[in-house]
Amino acid sequence: MLHTLYIQDYALIRQLQICFEQGFSVITGETGAGKSVMLGALGLLLGQRADTKAIRTGASKCVIEAHFLLEGNLLQPFFEENELDYEAECILRREVYASGKSRAFINDTPVQLAQMKELGEQLIDIHSQHQNLLLGKEDFQLSVLDIVAGNGALLNAYRQDFKRWKQRKQALQDLLAQIAQDKADEDYVQFQYNQLEEAALQTGEQEELEQDAEMLSHAEEIKSGLYRAGQILSSEEGGLLNELRDSKGALQNILSVFPSARELFDRLESSYIELEDIAQELERQAELAEFDPLRLDAVNERLNLIYSLQQKHHVQTVEELLQLQTSFEARLNALNHSEEDVEQLQKECDTMYKDLKSQADQLTKNRNKASKQIEKQMVEMLIPQGMPNVRFQVEVSLRKELSETGADTVNFRFSANKNGTLQPISQVASGGEIARVMLSVKALVSGAVALPTIIFDEIDTGVSGNIADRMALSMQEMGAKGRQVISITHLPQIAARGAVHYKVYKQDTETETISHITRLSKEERVEEIAHMLSGATLTTEALNNARALLADNLKDN
Repeated sequence: MLHTLYIQDYALIRQLQICFEQGFSVITGETGAGKSVMLGALGLLLGQRADTKAIRTGASKCVIEAHFLLEGNLLQPFFEENELDYEAECILRREVYASGKSRAFINDTPVQLAQMKELGEQLIDIHSQHQNLLLGKEDFQLSVLDIVAGNGALLNAYRQDFKRWKQRKQALQDLLAQIAQDKADEDYVQFQYNQLEEAALQTGEQEELEQDAEMLSHAEEIKSGLYRAGQILSSEEGGLLNELRDSKGALQNILSVFPSARELFDRLESSYIELEDIAQELERQAELAEFDPLRLDAVNERLNLIYSLQQKHHVQTVEELLQLQTSFEARLNALNHSEEDVEQLQKECDTMYKDLKSQADQLTKNRNKASKQIEKQMVEMLIPQGMPNVRFQVEVSLRKELSETGADTVNFRFSANKNGTLQPISQVASGGEIARVMLSVKALVSGAVALPTIIFDEIDTGVSGNIADRMALSMQEMGAKGRQVISITHLPQIAARGAVHYKVYKQDTETETISHITRLSKEERVEEIAHMLSGATLTTEALNNARALLADNLKDN
């Protein structure tokens, strides 16, 4: 249950802290006093989008914090899955900064907003007037049916399997489309593959050929350079090797009288051997560097083939051409094995569909069973709310094809009159009837999922008098069954039924208007309800009526 709500610098609220009680409580206040502001603040804890305009003027951030008392261990798996500390008192906090940044915390641990939303939706349900419109929507009706049927785990498993089946089915369709396209293009693909295969391309071939072409094109220049370098080293007249030979001889002649020359002689000897080897290699290379026009033509022809293939296929390298060749080969092989692949995929799809159908059948069975329970309980709850002739039907029909929710469609059918024809609820129910039906649905759902806290924001719109009192009794009964029920109301009949009464009001200062909320004492409740009965001017009759309403409440409790 919601134990404490703290709000700082949000809209008209500078700082507010209020404690709530178990059971049925009511909140009243004039229009514009700030009741919707409180709901907006709570909405931030349920993952709603943060609007920096909601930050109180002059403040750098707003803070919303709620303390919830957890009963049992129903929510412990959520904390374990999200690696959060589980405690009997759970604290949700949201901070929104003027810069647009927003932060979310669970038990003072930073979390993603999606995590806070997931937890918040298991702690509190805020029902506002516009949600009454959901009653006529099939997805809402189906969700109510599944909640009462206890289909949560089965439906989640079914949805995952349905997604996988759709993916495999799409893969089959894609394969069939690819096969059809490949068959249409088979001759083209075969030609492209043959052309690349006949080219017999080799990795690294292009670089080697380009280097050969460069060398062959400059053969004479290369031969001349090699010959000139060799002449400088080994010419009979003035060649470097002859000079080194003489230098070695000069040192050798003095070795017997000047042993220190040995090192210099050895170094010259080593250099002479190395240069002599270089001279021989230069001579060999010069003999090889012959202009070969036939070889050059062959190299250029091979390069032209490679360049033309690259240009044709819009690639830059031989490696990319080889990848294309592999791709063409794979497409041709796929055609040869396409029937087996299609058969295998079809078998997988059929097996998955059979399992899906079995799960969908179980969902349908559960829904049909729950539909009878809903029909019975809805009538039991609506009769005391001023609908003695009400009939309520949950019509479950089979779809032509499976959907992500199973094989069923659902339609809530309703009639409030003795001889009325059952029709879709959105077409026949009045605003006041919709409010009572929705209240009963919420009571049904909150009991099925053990939702700790439910807040009704003016669900009594469109009703008054005795009907309002009966709706209040329904909310009172919900609170008595272990739920925390909070109703924001303008009706004195409902306000008088609350075990605890809070009032929201505005107060003007010299510079701003601030919203407050306070828990009313017994006498303050009498005055507040009297104002709701008679308006701004308190009359003795209104005060007596307020005391009577409260006395009836105490008597019923």
